[in-house]
Amino acid sequence: MRSVRARTALSATAVVGVALVLAGLGLVLALRANLTGQAELRAEIAAREVTGQIAAGTPYDRLDLPDGDEYPVQVTDARGGRLAVGEDVQRITGAPVPDIDDDRDGDGDAETDTEIEAAYGSGTATVDGKQAPYRFAALSGERGGERYTVTAGASLSAEQDAVRTAVVFLLSGLPVMLAVVWTVTWFSARSALRPVDAIRAEMEAITSSTDLSRRVPEPQARDEVARLARATNETLAALEASVERQRRFVADASHELRSPIAALRTELEVAAAHPALLDLDGAVHDVARLQTLAADLLLLARFDAGEETPVEPVALDELAREQTALRSGGVPVSVETADAVMVGGDRGQLSRVLDNLLDNAQRHAAGSVAVRVGRDGRWAVLEVADDGRGIPAADRERVFDRFVRLDEARTRDSGGAGLGLAIVRDIVRRHGGEAEAGEARGGGALLRVRLPLRP
Repeated sequence: MRSVRARTALSATAVVGVALVLAGLGLVLALRANLTGQAELRAEIAAREVTGQIAAGTPYDRLDLPDGDEYPVQVTDARGGRLAVGEDVQRITGAPVPDIDDDRDGDGDAETDTEIEAAYGSGTATVDGKQAPYRFAALSGERGGERYTVTAGASLSAEQDAVRTAVVFLLSGLPVMLAVVWTVTWFSARSALRPVDAIRAEMEAITSSTDLSRRVPEPQARDEVARLARATNETLAALEASVERQRRFVADASHELRSPIAALRTELEVAAAHPALLDLDGAVHDVARLQTLAADLLLLARFDAGEETPVEPVALDELAREQTALRSGGVPVSVETADAVMVGGDRGQLSRVLDNLLDNAQRHAAGSVAVRVGRDGRWAVLEVADDGRGIPAADRERVFDRFVRLDEARTRDSGGAGLGLAIVRDIVRRHGGEAEAGEARGGGALLRVRLPLRP
């Protein structure tokens, strides 16, 4: 029962079995009621024929009674004594007793009443020494001031035989039907789950081979299994991209760490051999660069791990003025802000966004950097523009990738590790916004950040 096919087949068989049993029971009951009603009608007709003869004045001993085997009939008085009995009819048991009411229609005149209602019941009759079941109809009348009752029966043997035959047929056919249902459901479930087995086998092969470029087969049908296969392939594609991104990240990080470490080692080795040649400022710069790079890598690793971002009200206009005020040296920075531009997020991370954007702008500016904070509908907009050479249109999306540097001269004094704008985009997206690059009015670079406004 651990198989889905077995559970599906068992469930379908159980449901069909219950339905067949209920339908068979209803059929048998309906058949029995129908045949019993027919027997009642035959018995009533026989009783009314005899009652008609009595009403016509035929003496009891000259009544033309039907054959006792087919319709056992007896006429009794008010005390139960037999006035007439059919041929070979020896005994009738379980006969119904009609309701004796001289004024049946309630008009107060019993003599005008001609409607005779029959009473019905089941019992047995012994005819020629043989007892059999019958359905009886009893009619009551009055002749010469004396009450009489005519009881006639119709055999139930045919009814019982028909019901018995139906029950035997249903019981014998039920196992066959259930076996057919089980077989059809089993093979149908197996056919429907065959693509699932193929998906499972391919996933096991991918797991054992660690080849994330492989994909599970997608069925041609547009059903749940096909959607499962497509979702699985989308997951594999996302996983492959994530693993590839991590591999590239590790490789780039290793490359970025190797250069300052190698330079620092060289300086230390030279200093060990020739102490007078020790470049202490250069060594400190290399250590600072390593420290910054390690901090950036740690921050990105925390982002990739899904670290939650605390949300608090942050005045973006005040934050921009504070950050630009700290830029006392280097290329001058001008600020233009609207009042009370409130966003929600982590103040420290948003400060890092401004810091990275200003570092990038001052590194590439020719003589000035402009910062603007405003509103655009339900968005807060932060723009940092410089008057440098700008960013080529083909590279405006790529500059936000990790370890991407457009400047060819990657000296110790110019050009970072290529993580600044990547950190900007990661932080902005974690705050529900977006970062993009464009062209400033003077032809330089324009970096724009959009964040949801906080009421």
